[in-house]
Amino acid sequence: MNREELNEEFNRNARNASGQPKPLRKLKRIDNSRPSQPVYHGLHEAPSIDIAIEEEKPRRRAPEPIQTYHGLHEKGRAGDIVEGADFDDFDDFDDGYSNEKGRKKSKKDAIIKTAAILLSLVTIIVLFLNMPILWYKKKGQPDQKVSIIKYFKLWQPLVDLEGELEKPQTNLNVDSDIVTDDFTDGLDLPQLVEGQYTVLFLGFDEDLELTDVIWICQFDIAAAKLHILQVPRDCAVPNYTSNPTTKINSVYYEGYDQDVSKIQRVVNCIQDNFGIPIDAYITTACYDIRDIVDLVGGVTMDIDNEIIYEADKRIPAGKNVKLSGEQAEWFVRFRHEWLQGDIGRVQNQRRFMAAAMKKILSIVKDEGKMKLYSYLKTIYQKKWIATNMSVDDLSKLADFGSTLKMENVSVNMVPGEDAMYYAADGVEYSIYSIHKKATIDMLNENFRPYQLPLLPSESNIIEYVDEYNYQYDLYDDTGATFEELQYATEPLRDPEKAPWWKEYEND
Repeated sequence: MNREELNEEFNRNARNASGQPKPLRKLKRIDNSRPSQPVYHGLHEAPSIDIAIEEEKPRRRAPEPIQTYHGLHEKGRAGDIVEGADFDDFDDFDDGYSNEKGRKKSKKDAIIKTAAILLSLVTIIVLFLNMPILWYKKKGQPDQKVSIIKYFKLWQPLVDLEGELEKPQTNLNVDSDIVTDDFTDGLDLPQLVEGQYTVLFLGFDEDLELTDVIWICQFDIAAAKLHILQVPRDCAVPNYTSNPTTKINSVYYEGYDQDVSKIQRVVNCIQDNFGIPIDAYITTACYDIRDIVDLVGGVTMDIDNEIIYEADKRIPAGKNVKLSGEQAEWFVRFRHEWLQGDIGRVQNQRRFMAAAMKKILSIVKDEGKMKLYSYLKTIYQKKWIATNMSVDDLSKLADFGSTLKMENVSVNMVPGEDAMYYAADGVEYSIYSIHKKATIDMLNENFRPYQLPLLPSESNIIEYVDEYNYQYDLYDDTGATFEELQYATEPLRDPEKAPWWKEYEND
């Protein structure tokens, strides 16, 4: 056979071989007979069938684990690779990152739980404090059940010193054109007339019998103003006191009406004569003024000339003199050298009022309202005043007062003149005879913003000097603002009233 025949034979055999199927593997016969002892199979386990392949290839061993790189933020996520250790040793590696997250989560959960508990306690306390569980009793009003919070707001810790006030029996003549049904001044106070709140301030002498300082302070809340009426202590009110002098400063201790409290006597006298409804009162003694002034750090004002209250009690002249509590008492009580006597003292007192107001405003501006409230708290605790106002009401009023401007605070004095009065006991007394018409005009202009005008027939003022015999009208118009009073000078002095020994001091 030549070469070509051999190649053709080879190719033919190759073509035939590629079209034929591959031979099957030889299988080894297995004995399918039952075993002598049956093997237990579980409920879900099928009996196994062993098939033996004639030629089994050996299983490949799993490759050894390769130690991988752990980056900066993966540090600690797996334990260190130990040389020669089996891969299975790393199945339960120490996951430090997960543990750290767990610890942070635990702390966060603890904080949340603590906050939730505290919030629950606060909620319970607030609900308890607002539950009406206490009985509140006030003279002239029905008993009511109030919460603890409201009880302390209504609490009048100093009312027992003087007592409660009765509501006026007379018609207040509220101007319905101004005070409509929906009218409100925005300040929640127990007011007799909406829009205004009037406080009677009384300053006692050393014996706590004579009210030598009488100021009617009317807060015009709706208009953001304060009007102060100074009532001279020598005003004659013969129908209200048993004292032969008939002076208004004796009404508190010697008033005719013995069926009411002493403070109520004065309030009735004020309302009947001047037509001003009194919502509240504040009383203090002359020696308490010292403590109050010292508490706030003194009051600064200009002293035009040296004030000699007594030989060893002097206030030096000068600009911006800071008065101590003791000096403040000397200042407001000093009267001997004034040409106009007690009227000069009244006029000088308004200068002190303006300086005190300026001090209050500076406290709020420099130290904040909380400092002012702390002073009020101390005054309450020390009982330096007596008042029927609750702690909450006094705080509201102080807050309102601290927002006033000096030009919106005005002072007036009851118009009148000095006169001599011969009493039934045969003694001649110096009194202050009120000018009725001028007084009513001044009241209608400044002290009845939400009431109808006061009529002469509605006032119990008695004139000891009638209108046709007036000696002068010097005091009929004494209005001034605190802004003006900051720069006011002292009243005129009587040179003949100076201490006799003073002229020898300069020798």
